[in-house]
Amino acid sequence: MRYVLDSSVAFKWEVPELDDDKAVRLRDDARQGSHDLIAPDVFPVEVAHALARAERQGRVSRADGWRLWLSILTDGPILHPYHPLMATAYSLSSAHRIGVYDGLYVALAEREGCELVTADARLVTSLRSTFPFILPLSALP
Repeated sequence: MRYVLDSSVAFKWEVPELDDDKAVRLRDDARQGSHDLIAPDVFPVEVAHALARAERQGRVSRADGWRLWLSILTDGPILHPYHPLMATAYSLSSAHRIGVYDGLYVALAEREGCELVTADARLVTSLRSTFPFILPLSALP
């Protein structure tokens, strides 16, 4: 099985949050070869942004942020260039009032014919009825 991995899921590999056990299980299954994880190549930047925000919130220490980023990227998804996805991502952003970054993940899943696993409840609420391949992390076993 192949999944587009949203950065919100990978973040939970290292920072305790709701459904982090499901995120870790997804990572561990990928390590075992049960499935492949892919993402647009903005993924590392989005993970760094989330970790920096977690530092400002006091959820991650400044000393740990970089180490956590490196750890996530060690098991991170196979990255696909964002540029070919931009027209679709921008169109999705305009039509559905979502972020362009979110649109990149949706566009990649649509192009590759696979599910997008996300912990972003707003994205699921906004788009799942139109794009049933968007799978909330909470739905995983």
